[in-house]
Parts: sequence; structure tokens; C-alpha cells
Amino acid sequence: MSNLMSSTTSKIMLMATRDYCLTINSSATRVLTFHRRLTCSADATPRLVANPPDLVKWVRREGGFVHPSVRIAESGPYGLGLVASEEIPKGSELIALPEHIPLRFPLVDSDGGDESYSNLVNLARHVPEELWAMKLGLKLLQERAKTGSFWWPYISNLPQTFTVPIFFPGDDIKNLQYAPLLYQVNKRCRFLLDFEKEVRSEVEDVKLVDHPFGGKDVDASSLGWAMSAVSSRAFRLSFQNRNHGDVRMMLPLIDMCNHSFNPNAEIIQEQGSGDPKMLVKVVAGMNIKEHDHLTLNYGCLSNDLLLLDYGFVVPSNPYDCVELKYDGGLFDAASMAAGVSNPSFSSPALWQRQILSKLNLEGEQALLKVTLGGPEVVEGRLLAALRSLLASDAETVEKCDLGTLKSLDIESPLGLATETAALRTLIALCVIALSHFPTKIMEDESLLKQGVSTSTELALQFRIQKKSVLIDVMRDLTKRVKLLSSNESIVTQS
Repeated sequence: MSNLMSSTTSKIMLMATRDYCLTINSSATRVLTFHRRLTCSADATPRLVANPPDLVKWVRREGGFVHPSVRIAESGPYGLGLVASEEIPKGSELIALPEHIPLRFPLVDSDGGDESYSNLVNLARHVPEELWAMKLGLKLLQERAKTGSFWWPYISNLPQTFTVPIFFPGDDIKNLQYAPLLYQVNKRCRFLLDFEKEVRSEVEDVKLVDHPFGGKDVDASSLGWAMSAVSSRAFRLSFQNRNHGDVRMMLPLIDMCNHSFNPNAEIIQEQGSGDPKMLVKVVAGMNIKEHDHLTLNYGCLSNDLLLLDYGFVVPSNPYDCVELKYDGGLFDAASMAAGVSNPSFSSPALWQRQILSKLNLEGEQALLKVTLGGPEVVEGRLLAALRSLLASDAETVEKCDLGTLKSLDIESPLGLATETAALRTLIALCVIALSHFPTKIMEDESLLKQGVSTSTELALQFRIQKKSVLIDVMRDLTKRVKLLSSNESIVTQS
């Protein structure tokens, strides 16, 4: 079989998921190797071909619309993006794509006699729903391998490499210093290695005419490229009057808009009652100034998801949080470190265990992952558990509903003493979590100033933000403790 990529690109992509140690079990370790330095700029991360077709002209030629003041340009650390060449008023239509331009996995249930389509669908059945990007990635690879593909003008403009962590060198995987993300990276790399075997097994004896990739070889590297291309660029849109529900699709040109939690544009779907075809539009949500980049909100995502799927980190991300495992021994230690006497996290009373069950923190189906940071500051389930386990009696707790116990905005629902103990325990928990990072923020910032590779820079930025989340939570909770102490003093004096 001929290879899916050109010789130059092949050399790059064959290294694209390498140099990361995957511990499969205690006796076996599998290694992926990566040597290419990753960056986000267009110069260091070129398109698939040296001189790809003009994407704007292609969209217009295919019946789409592109505002005359929208152009493709360098977008700083994010590579190519869309920029306004002059001021664009609020409400202006920026881009419109008719139904046939988006790239999505085939929606029809019948293969229409096309065995290559049937074989592609069979491969997609091996992809777990949580890794949905790989399913659409299979379609992307099929079109990339196809001579004269309708989507070639779009595909040829895609980057050769991506800055997601599955492409990081091994040292930079370790530099993330954050176990939940390391687990996810490990899981994705392991899936790619295993799925490569599934693909090879499924297509090994398939006739060339029925081969889903035109007889071209697809390995873990090309699978990783496709999954990353989709995860970093696809959108989830809905189909009205159809049975398909939400559908993930790649939107040529639109997917070059960068991310912002305060975007200047938004996606709109239009579908007339008499016309089953869908039109996807991007409309200016505010006046866009000359030279401004077009931005969309990718979602209220933590830095874990932004780095894992999109390959970047947002400083001071309001939705970033730190994951912890709810563990009685850990919380006992935090309480004692905070000077709280007789903590009962390891041995809760029966009534306290019943509350933990209601919070889904105990039992066979318990969800033990809890978070600090984000909009809640402290996840409601964690706060309710702390308040309940530090309360002096069941009667006091039973007077409050779970919603009240979960809310940090409701001050001292179980009394000042319990609230102070809970907040101090949380502060100590943040200190313990910070101590698990082998470096301090000042050390990380010093390393950033030394000039490092993009993957190292991303790893450093990521762990700085995680530590910053914990520090911000500590500051917030410390202010609340001081306020409680002040209120207690007032009550005592009166």
C-alpha cells in the first residue's frame, strides 16, 4: 500500500505521537517518539502543502459568503486566523456556508452499495463516544487520501502538526505536573496505538476499490493528526426536522476564528421551514475594529480541555479548576493541619454517610472527583460534605436542604464555628495540593524567560495556571474566614 502522506509530511507525522512513555501495566511499557519542535505560528507549523488553494475563493466559488473585509492573516501564537481589514458594524454577516461545505461523518444509514463507506462506518464503531473526534477524523483521513476530494482546498490548508499534548516530547508531558491531564494524554495515546491495530486488521484483506483510504497506509501518527485536527476545529451543530440530533462537523474558514470568552462574533444556524438545507453563518456580535481578529467562544472550558483538545492555555481562565479525589484520609489531614479538632472524614456517622450518598460521594456508583476553582470557587458537593462532616449534630444539618449546603454564597448555614472549620480545611487542602507540584510559580516563570520550545512553554503555562487557581481559591477563602472572624467578634461584643 502507498502511504497516506507525502514523503516529507510522512516523516513529520510518523514522529508526531512519539517520545511519550505509556505505562500499560507493571511489566510492559510502550513508547511513542516525537522529535519535531511544535509551534503555533504559520511559519513553523506549515500547511499540509506548501502553497494551498485560496480558501476564501473556494468558499465563495461553492456558493458561500465571505465579508469583503474579512481576510486570513497571522494570529500571533495561534497561527493563521481571520482579521478585519477595516471596521465591520455589529450585526454584519461575516461568513456563510451552505449545507454541502461543512465536513461531517456521513449521516445516511445506507451505504448505497459503496463498500468503502461501509468499511469506514465499521471502523467508526470501534471509537468510544468520548473520543468522538476520531470518528470524524476517519472521514477527514478518507478525504485526505482521495484524489480530487471536494474538500481538498480546505484539507490542504490544515496544519501539518498540532500543539496538543499527545504530540509533546516525553519531558514536556512530565512538565505538566498534573495527574488528571497526564491520565487523559496517556489514555489517548494508548487508544491511538490500539486503534492503529484495529484499522490495519479491518482493512488488511479489503480490495483496493473498497478500501476506506484508497489503499493508503494509516498509522497511529496519521490517526493522531486527524483526531487533533477535528478536536481543535470541529463544531457541534443541530439539525432541525431530522433524527440526527447534534452533529459534529468541520466548518471551513469559520474554524479559523480564534477563541475568546468575550467573542466579537457568533455562529448562527438558519434553516427555512420550506428548505431542508442548512446555512451556517458567523455574524458580528459587536462592532469589529480594523485589524481585530475574529473570535468565537469555544465553550466555558477549563485549561485541561483547552490544552488537550485545542492546544493552548488561557491565562486567568475563569473556568479553570483543580481536580481532587474525595478521600477521607486526605480531608482528615487537611482538617488537622488547619487546627480543626476531631475531624470525622475517615469515619463519618451513619447520618453523615447518608448525606455523602446523596452527594454521590459514597457508594458503588460514587463520583469521587471534586474540584476547586472555577465559577463556584469550591464545588458544591465538596462544600456540602465538609459542612456536614464538621457539623456537631444531625438535627442542625437536617434543617438545611442540600442546595443551601452546596452554596458558598450562603454564609454559615450551620453556624460560624462549622463554617470557619470548613473554610480553614479547604485552605489547608489547597496548601497540600500546591505541595504536590515539584516547582513554584516563580521558578516556572523564570524558566519561561529562558526561551523554550512551544511544548515546554505550554506545559509551563498550564502548571502556572493550575497553581494560580489554588492560590486564588486560598485568597478568596481567607477573606471569607476573616469576615467570619469579624462577625464573630461583633456578636461576642454585643
